[in-house]
Amino acid sequence: MNWIVQLYQPFFELSNWQTVITSSEDWLLILTLVIMECLLSVDNAVVLAAQTQTLPTKIEQEKSLVYGLWGAYVFRFIIIGVGTYLIHLWEIKVAGSLYLIYLVIAYFRKSGHPKQAKTPEAGSKISSPHRFWRTVASIELMDIVFSIDSVLASLAISSNPVIVLIGGMIGIICMRGIAQLIAQLMKKIPELNPMAYILILFIAIKLFLSIPAIDYEIPNLVIAGIVFGVILLTLINHYVRPARAKKAS
Repeated sequence: MNWIVQLYQPFFELSNWQTVITSSEDWLLILTLVIMECLLSVDNAVVLAAQTQTLPTKIEQEKSLVYGLWGAYVFRFIIIGVGTYLIHLWEIKVAGSLYLIYLVIAYFRKSGHPKQAKTPEAGSKISSPHRFWRTVASIELMDIVFSIDSVLASLAISSNPVIVLIGGMIGIICMRGIAQLIAQLMKKIPELNPMAYILILFIAIKLFLSIPAIDYEIPNLVIAGIVFGVILLTLINHYVRPARAKKAS
């Protein structure tokens, strides 16, 4: 019981919060953590955007992100408290990468059988509480998996858990905004759907390579560059190809 108190005591010390809130140096650290959280969470945003697309209505998609947001705050608080032990949780990374690969296989299998996929899609306009909460649960699972790297990186910048918590909370809001933007683009531009799952496969490989047994880390700036680069190429292809076809005819 004492070790739990030691882990979480800094969160409940009023003097610690006052020092952080009134310190310009600490806010500079928080800004750094927010930027880093956004960079580390680009891959998470792609996964979240793809997951919400399984829900039939825009209201349910937005609600799943809101519930996921509050769940992310709770899990982030817990994970920061036990941050020093997270390096041993490589099993979570393996489970997360396997789950992402399953999502990719399931999507392309469904895409390869449009006649079979058409029937459930027609019925998908009907809301299902089971499907909604299953999506929320999968969002929470991915939040846990992807938060490990960002929490460890944040703790390397600042050992004060309050600074890491504030930076993480602001970063999570920014990441949810990115996820909503990607989700809206996926509705308007159908080519983004298969592109998202190709990126998810790449993200799953990146996640698996980071386990201690392999210990190969793809730089986060490279990940962010690939994600935004592929999205940009897909958008160019979407708008340029019809224009060329129209000019040719």
